[in-house]
Amino acid sequence: MSIPNEALQKLVQEIETQAIKAQREINVVKTTISGKQRDARLLELTSSELKTLPKGTKVYEGVGKMFVCQPSAQVEKRLSSETAELKSDVSNLNKKLHYLETTHKNSREHIDQIFRSRGHS
Repeated sequence: MSIPNEALQKLVQEIETQAIKAQREINVVKTTISGKQRDARLLELTSSELKTLPKGTKVYEGVGKMFVCQPSAQVEKRLSSETAELKSDVSNLNKKLHYLETTHKNSREHIDQIFRSRGHS
């Protein structure tokens, strides 16, 4: 059973489009992961600096164009929850990255397989 050249060419184009789309998404996800990892490291650094301050030190947080005095425990709690949220996001993005890389690899393998099977005909 042989597939007509037109149908085969259309199939290859669809697979190629899928591979290109996956590659673009891979680049976006990698950029997003590195940004979230950078933000998490910044939050962890801020948290560790906050822990070195003596008890009773006034801590101010930026709110728009002004600063508001906050209890250090409250700031620490916010920093740790934001860090945990970022780490969860990175974990989910890593799963998405794995899926996209698998999709891209499979698309490339399908294209190669089509060309190999065409070469043997």
